Amino acid sequence: MTPLRLRMIEDMRVRNLAPNTQRIYVDRVAKFARYFGKSPELLGPDEIRTYQVYLTAQKNASPSALNQAVCALRFLYRITLAKTWLIQHIPYAKRPRTLPVVLSQDEVCRFFESIPNLKHQAIVMTAYATGLRVSEVLSLRVSDIDSQRMMIRVQQGKGRKDRYVMLSPHLLALLRAYWKMARPQGWLFPGRPPSRPMSRERIHQVCMKASVAAGLTKRVHVRALRHSFATHLLEAGANIRVIQILLGHRSLRTTAIYTTVSRETVCATSSPLDLLPKTVEEIQKITRTQS
Repeated sequence: MTPLRLRMIEDMRVRNLAPNTQRIYVDRVAKFARYFGKSPELLGPDEIRTYQVYLTAQKNASPSALNQAVCALRFLYRITLAKTWLIQHIPYAKRPRTLPVVLSQDEVCRFFESIPNLKHQAIVMTAYATGLRVSEVLSLRVSDIDSQRMMIRVQQGKGRKDRYVMLSPHLLALLRAYWKMARPQGWLFPGRPPSRPMSRERIHQVCMKASVAAGLTKRVHVRALRHSFATHLLEAGANIRVIQILLGHRSLRTTAIYTTVSRETVCATSSPLDLLPKTVEEIQKITRTQS
C-alpha cells in the first residue's frame, strides 16, 4: 500500500466515512492513477478533466459512476492533498430524474414464489417487509431482531444513522423458520466465509433469476422491493412522514417521489376519455358505419 493511499484511508476513517464509501473512493482514485500511469500527486485539474471526458466518451459511464469518481477525487485533492486550486472546478454530472420501479402486490407474490431457497426468500422478504436498502438488509445481525417489541434495529444505515423499522408477524415467522434451519450466530444472513455477510452481487443474482422465473417484465432488484414497500404503504393510507422515517430519508422531498407512482395519486381522477358523451365502442360503431 502506497503512503498516499494509506493517508487517504486514514483521512476517511477519521471522518467516519462508511466502509463501502471508503472502498469506492480508493477504487476510483486507483483507476484514475492507472489511466495516467502516475501518482495522483503529480496530476491536477487538466488531467481530471481529461479523465472525465474519457469516462463519458469512451467508457459510457453512467452519471452515478461519474459522480462517484468526482467525489473520490474531490476528497483526495481537497482533504488528503490539501490542494489550493478550486475543487469546485471538478464538475458533477447531472443525474436524470427517473421514476422508481414498483411491483404490484400480485407481482411481489409471484416474485417470492419463484425463490426456492429459504435463506434467499428470507432476505428478499425482509427487504420488502421493512423497506431497507440492500446494504442495510445484509448488515443485519441476529441481535437486531427484537421480537418482544416487534421492531428491527438498523445500525448505522446510510448517513451513519441508527433507526428502527417494524417487524411484521409474517416476517418474524419466516425468520424463525430460517433460523431453525441455518442457525446463524452473528450476521443474520452470513456469506462465505460466515464471518462476513452475504455479498450484494449474490443477492442481485438471486433477484434477477427470480424475476425471470416469475415471468416479470420489470427489472427486479432489492431497490425495487424498497420502492414497492414505500408505494404500497402510501396507497394503504400511511402518512408520508412516517414512510420517510421508516426509509431513513433525510428530506421529505426524497420520499415525495412515491406520490408520483402511487395509484392513489395517478388514478385519483378519471381520464377525459372516460368523460366523453359517447363511449369508445359507440365512436367506433359510427366510424364503421360511415366507412
